[in-house]
Amino acid sequence: MEILRKKELQALRSKIKNFPVVAILGPRQCGKTTLARQYVRQERKETHFFDLEDPEHLSRLKNPKLALENLKGTIVIDEIQRYPNLFPILRVLVDRFHSQKYLILGSASRNLISQGSETLAGRIGFMELGGFTLETTPEEQKKLWVRGGFPRSFLASSEKKSYEWRREFITTFLERDLPNLGIQIPSATLRKFWMMLSHYHGQLLNASELGRSFGVADTTIKRYLDILTGTFMIRSLQPWYYNTKKRLVKTPKIYFRDSGIFHALLTIPEERELSLHPKLGSSWEGFALEQVIRRLNLREEESFFWAIHAGGELDLLFQKKGKLWGAEIKYKEAPVVTPSMQLAQKELSLEHLWVVHPGQETYPLERKITAISLRELSSSFFR
Repeated sequence: MEILRKKELQALRSKIKNFPVVAILGPRQCGKTTLARQYVRQERKETHFFDLEDPEHLSRLKNPKLALENLKGTIVIDEIQRYPNLFPILRVLVDRFHSQKYLILGSASRNLISQGSETLAGRIGFMELGGFTLETTPEEQKKLWVRGGFPRSFLASSEKKSYEWRREFITTFLERDLPNLGIQIPSATLRKFWMMLSHYHGQLLNASELGRSFGVADTTIKRYLDILTGTFMIRSLQPWYYNTKKRLVKTPKIYFRDSGIFHALLTIPEERELSLHPKLGSSWEGFALEQVIRRLNLREEESFFWAIHAGGELDLLFQKKGKLWGAEIKYKEAPVVTPSMQLAQKELSLEHLWVVHPGQETYPLERKITAISLRELSSSFFR
């Protein structure tokens, strides 16, 4: 079964119109190749595919300029992180052959492939792709939350098979994918760190405390975290800074980007066990936060949280239309206004504060505070 990702296809078309090279970046198995194939099927133009994990394709690209310069139409190159030396060649080709369009797919973040992509400055557009979202599967919120957005996990024929796929994904990611990126850290070490990190989901990162528990320096903890952030497994949400006399929290918050992977690391195989787990609330809050960020197309550098040591906090803070907006995530069917929300509204002069909840109803709480169902997010922001 294949789900058409209409929103992502629209974004991809826009990028390809504006740049000769477009990079789709995201974790392994999130659907990058499927999206590329959906695009070329709809465009019906001449297309050439190269998979850099295929020895035959790698052999064809031993002399990349010779292999690529006579091709026309759209040229798709998968797993680009395995061949970063290709970027300078692409710069020469797109400057010389304006009829060519390159669609490159990578399982590492912009930062991890930045050394190569710098040569394409002004010629490359980046698009980040994650798993399925509620916009893709609007009627299956609970299933998406429990299984996560990776297509093979979400589309599995049973919860058991979905859970097994995620466990195998974690093993493959640690034992094969990271070494292929040149990351030489024992898989057992990173697995232990990843599992420990699951207990910090939705909380402030205390690198020193985690380092003491793990038996390493806090600089090592930050390096391990950078690896998981750079491979789209973890979201490090940064605090919002501004001029104030109040003591601001300056430590990032840590979230698992995919709720299904989070559940697998906590050995939660199905919905029934999740409903009884002490991490139930934080799991939903992380899932909903990721959905909001994806819905609003917020880049990593555009997403913040706000907190002061006196007790006020806000789960998500962002700028749109030159104004500050906020979102608070509550695992309650009928949330109410809290003193913390009122403080955030007053201190930050928010244009509006949305209280996202798992229920069905959307209704005003105060003049600039609205309780909104996660399902209705797409139609109600920025009215």
